[in-house]
Amino acid sequence: MKFPKTYTLKEIAKITNTEFVGDADFPVKGINEIHVVEKGDVVFVDHPKYYDKALESAATVVLINKKVDCPKGKALLISDDPFRDFNKISTYFKPFQPANNSISKSAKIGINTVIQPNAFIGNNVVIGDNCVIHPNVIIYDNCVIGNNVIIHAGTILGADAFYYKNRETGFDKLISCGRVVIKDNVDIGAACTIDKGVTGDTTIGEGSKLDNQIQVGHDTVIGKKCLIASQTGIAGCCIIEDEVTIWGQVGTNSGITIGAKSVIHGQTGVTKSVEGGKSYFGTPITEFRQKLKELATLRRLSK
Repeated sequence: MKFPKTYTLKEIAKITNTEFVGDADFPVKGINEIHVVEKGDVVFVDHPKYYDKALESAATVVLINKKVDCPKGKALLISDDPFRDFNKISTYFKPFQPANNSISKSAKIGINTVIQPNAFIGNNVVIGDNCVIHPNVIIYDNCVIGNNVIIHAGTILGADAFYYKNRETGFDKLISCGRVVIKDNVDIGAACTIDKGVTGDTTIGEGSKLDNQIQVGHDTVIGKKCLIASQTGIAGCCIIEDEVTIWGQVGTNSGITIGAKSVIHGQTGVTKSVEGGKSYFGTPITEFRQKLKELATLRRLSK
């Protein structure tokens, strides 16, 4: 998430009530998770296992729970609870805004776009031209939808990421301040759920088609001209490259990449990243022909 303007390190330290290390006027432009940070971003880290990764990342401000040497060209925010203080930044810049209308007055809706009864369009939503939004579709704040998009009944865009920290008092939620971005010529079936990014975008690429009852997790990027069949569950932070076909009841681990023009057959568990241009099946995932050979071998052994 980018801030509406550039802030100083001192200003961000005041928002989070943290100690800072570095020039008080050090420029801060936004916040992001470790896998999508850019220059000018704040990233948080609260576990020694990931200290080096955060300090060596593209982020220029590291919100951390230990006093360490500050890398050259970076700044630090010292916190006893970086998770909590990262949430302070999210809520400061993207506070929850209650709705006053079923279609927000701040929403921008293109020409020849049809919004069917009982749909909800949140604050600052942008919908392009020639779209059809069917009944009972819920589009949360800040989602962006391109031209010639069809979204069928009961689909929900922009719910929070499933991201929690386990504490003694229970599970503490990491507040989501990202978006869902739907590119041109996308069809989304009925009763799909597409979660917004924690700090970035969950994206469905141009020309992709999603069947009914599909879950897409936070910060996942689906490429162009993908086909995804019913009851598929795609975890957070996945990359589905262009022209991938995923058949029904497929599930994925988080953070995996499915290469371009792959075919993932039904009921496969995508437990790891796979290269493009091949067909896959089974759990754990295996090339389709190899899996069939393994199954045939097992049948012969049983006899």
